Amino acid sequence: ELASSDDAEMAAEARAETAVLEISIKAIEEELKPLLLPPDPLNDRNCILEIRAGTGGDEAAIFAADIWRMYTRHIERIGWKIEILSMSEATLGGVKEVIFKIVGASAFGEMRWESGVHRVQRVPATEAAGRIHTSAATVAVLPEAEEIDLRIEDKDLRIDVFRASGPGGQSVNTTDSAVRITHLPTGLVVSQQDQKSQLQNKESALRILRARLLVDAQEKADAIASAERKSQVRTVDRS
Repeated sequence: ELASSDDAEMAAEARAETAVLEISIKAIEEELKPLLLPPDPLNDRNCILEIRAGTGGDEAAIFAADIWRMYTRHIERIGWKIEILSMSEATLGGVKEVIFKIVGASAFGEMRWESGVHRVQRVPATEAAGRIHTSAATVAVLPEAEEIDLRIEDKDLRIDVFRASGPGGQSVNTTDSAVRITHLPTGLVVSQQDQKSQLQNKESALRILRARLLVDAQEKADAIASAERKSQVRTVDRS
């Protein structure tokens, strides 16, 4: 109304403000879109995060260790808790693989977008000539599965025990404390040897197995829903 005012100065000022407000409306609409989406029921779960060194040798392992330190610092600042399930260290302070559980409100919902391949281009500590190297590490974020989510039958599991390898110690290289669990229907294999007792390793391995099976089941359900959606779109007509 003011933009159509007889007062030329007032109308000009109103038109200028209208232009700014129209841009603001578009920005607010974009912010509203994700808020209109129904929340994922898994978002409130604790999560299991897996970091693995990829292409790049020792530098990739160092990069994986940098990512591990970044997440642990971030989680400490938020006030969440970390429980290391498995860690395989490399030379020069790197890590080949680390799997850990994050305990905190909406941990999976906050961390799920971190999954994927992370890449770094830099002059690494392993480089003497000052050349830039490209290295990669993978991050997988899994929601912690609950007993109610999926039932794992004992008959579907093959559990093997073996002697843990690595630096010597009270429970390493001296007892059959390491555990390897194979889920026979899917062929999924999880090995654990970081804990002191066979029972602790078995519990950790089952936790990781359960989380991976939950993600697998979720992906299959999503694929079925997607196929169903496409079939409905293909067959729709004016009748």
